Amino acid sequence: MRVPVDWLREYCDPELDVDGIEERLTMTGTKVEAIHHHGVGSVERFVVGRVRAVEPHPDADRLRVCKVDLGATGADELATIVCGAPNVAAGQTVAVALPGAVMSDGTKIKQAKLRGVPSEGMILAAAELAIEAKSEAGIMVLEPTPTGGADGLSAPTDEHTPTDGHAPSDGHAPAAARDLAPGTPLSEVLPIATEVIELEITPNRPDCLGVYGIARELHAATGAALSPPPWDADPTTSGQETSSHEQVSKLAGAEVAVECPELCRRFTARVFEDVTVAESPPWLKARLMAAGQRPISNVVDITNYAMLLSGQPLHAFDLDRVAGGRLTVRRAREGEAVETLDGQARTLDAETVVIADAAGPTSIAGLMGGARSEVQADTRRVLMEVATWSGPNIHRSSWKLGLRSEASGRFEKGLQPEQCLHAQAVASRLMVELCGARAVPGTIDVAAPLPPPRVIRLRDRRVEAILGVGVARERQEQILRALSFGVERVEEGLEVTVPALRREDVTREVDLIEEVARIDGVDRLPATLPARRNAAGMLDHAQRVRRAAEDAMVGRGLHEVVGWSFTDPGLLDRLRLPQDHPMRSVVRLENPLSEAQSIMRPTLLGSLLDAARHNVARNGPNVAIFESGTVYRLAQGGALADSQTSTSEHHGLGVLLSGALTPASWRGPAVEGDFFAAKALLGGLLDKLHVEWSVEPRTWPFLHPGRSAAVLAAGDRAEIGQLGFVGEVHPLVARAWDLERAVAFAVDVGKLAAASPPVISFQAFASVPSLRRDLAVTLPAAVSAAQALACVGEAAGEMLEDASVFDVYMGAQVGEGRRSLALALSFSAPERTLTDQDVAPVYERIIAALGELGGELRV
Repeated sequence: MRVPVDWLREYCDPELDVDGIEERLTMTGTKVEAIHHHGVGSVERFVVGRVRAVEPHPDADRLRVCKVDLGATGADELATIVCGAPNVAAGQTVAVALPGAVMSDGTKIKQAKLRGVPSEGMILAAAELAIEAKSEAGIMVLEPTPTGGADGLSAPTDEHTPTDGHAPSDGHAPAAARDLAPGTPLSEVLPIATEVIELEITPNRPDCLGVYGIARELHAATGAALSPPPWDADPTTSGQETSSHEQVSKLAGAEVAVECPELCRRFTARVFEDVTVAESPPWLKARLMAAGQRPISNVVDITNYAMLLSGQPLHAFDLDRVAGGRLTVRRAREGEAVETLDGQARTLDAETVVIADAAGPTSIAGLMGGARSEVQADTRRVLMEVATWSGPNIHRSSWKLGLRSEASGRFEKGLQPEQCLHAQAVASRLMVELCGARAVPGTIDVAAPLPPPRVIRLRDRRVEAILGVGVARERQEQILRALSFGVERVEEGLEVTVPALRREDVTREVDLIEEVARIDGVDRLPATLPARRNAAGMLDHAQRVRRAAEDAMVGRGLHEVVGWSFTDPGLLDRLRLPQDHPMRSVVRLENPLSEAQSIMRPTLLGSLLDAARHNVARNGPNVAIFESGTVYRLAQGGALADSQTSTSEHHGLGVLLSGALTPASWRGPAVEGDFFAAKALLGGLLDKLHVEWSVEPRTWPFLHPGRSAAVLAAGDRAEIGQLGFVGEVHPLVARAWDLERAVAFAVDVGKLAAASPPVISFQAFASVPSLRRDLAVTLPAAVSAAQALACVGEAAGEMLEDASVFDVYMGAQVGEGRRSLALALSFSAPERTLTDQDVAPVYERIIAALGELGGELRV
């Protein structure tokens, strides 16, 4: 939200520059995103001038030579200014930029000759002062203006309140128009330059969506005086009042019916007759432009001005274009269409609220008005509508239609019904003064009964307990009164009445404490820890396993990467997944940032390959990385399903190796990462977690056939099943990521936690030495080393302490289709040293068992 500082100062003017205002607002919770300058540069070189004579330029048909009175004492001291505007004429009061002036676009005015005639300045159009977006009618002609506040809504209260004649009367007493004397500084006539504060208003603070709401915050934060609300004096409060808590209300040929009160908490309307639609005065245009609004016409500009001031959106209907003179607030019929003010025809559904007349929908409630009933140049009767709409419904309709507006952004945050008459009062005064309108006495007001004000007890001891330091009761009272809370002193603290505009935000005692803390100064609170008894934080078993797994990878020299949880649907094809593969049951985003991030990743392998390609492409060919993150699947089938009600996700750990594990040296060539390197890394991880595991050959579409395996839980936790996979990346997949070769593994960390014992039992080292025997056996090549070791373990029983393979040989000496495994066997007993005679029977059982696998003892 953009707030012009000169407008803000009309209601609260602390003795601070714009940087000081920014600091106080930010430190009290109203975040300032940026500070902009709007309008011209220095205002000193801009003055009021009066055109005394206009003559044709001797050498240019489209130029005119003007004699302009700039406030000099003698008639012979008129300035000569060459002007190309078609509407310049003698007798006009105009805005003049003198040589040295800097325009709003940065252009510097210089004294120059135009076709041989000297020009001592420039007569200005509205756009050159940033008062309009563009000027098509030539120069801006200044009219004599009444005295009063800059917006005609605030009376002078102290020496800081301007009385510069920017606008109509203040609404409290008739104002005498004054002539604009030549030489008057233009900044005293028009707001031609101001700083603009851009604010981020949090969703819980809709009371700060207007200039006056920010002025209230500034008043509380600085202690500077706050002017009375601009809606206090309502010009239509005298005479007939039409107010109704029923669903239908009438006034002066206008009727309103509300059929969905649950979505329209309040609907107010006022009728104005004898309206003259024209351009807005320059002060109003300048103010709207500084706040980011484009001037359109006086009636439309009044609705935008009142919205910016009060925070409550308004909409003006041409009452003569409302078919039947009756507006009905209802849900749209399925497929019903309406043409909005932006010229687009929009198709509605039954959840969208519309304001309809006898001919159908005339506007979309809370979003945008309709073209059929918009105010036009010939409009003479205006129905001014101000309503309170359901924020969630407005948000839903805005998203569904792809339509956002200033109004919808405010309604989504939850405006209160009381704000309707605030905006009506501001708009009514300006309609009378700027449009010459006659306000029909009374207000159509269809509303449910307003809830009673909430009263909350604020205890001194609770303030100290929450903040860690006490705040004097007088200071609490001062802060809350400055924020428009009602305050009464009671024995143990304060009894606080919550204002209507804060009823959704302040509901508990702790909310009041927050208000006290942020205004008194959160930066002044001491650094203390809250009191805690019998509370200790600790990691659960699954969290400890996850951290241990990540630490194990870092300890082995791998680098952690963090990839996107969103990914490209094309990943599934690059991983060579068949159409019926379970990994294609992905979770699809309903509102993705882009097509390349439209599904949730079903595996960590994709982001690991992305990171590897990124490094290799930047001259980092040796990659050893891991990622610990969540992967997502559909709990039930339906690849890329549009309707997904159940998803399955788990935390995974993935590792990828590419390039050399060790560099080449004088001792030998570089060692490339292969299947066995990945398996060894995996084994080290699982052994650290005390997980019993095994592998068995299995294929995946993205892994090399014959060089991949499933990782399984073993031992007492075998029922957990598959923990993950390990293998060499398929060459076609590696090629898709511009890699020559890569190996990887991925495991489900949740299953690792289930397979890892929460309590680890340790055994003392044996006090007696173990006995080692080596065994060389030839086996069919189809028998894996793991099968051979499992066979040895089953045959040896408890006496076998350890068994491992220390050599593999294939060649003519062992025969075709066979290979030789050299096994190191270690035997031990808990209380004595074993002899060869003790081990001999076990050794024979091992040889016999290997024989059943086709093994033959090598001599």
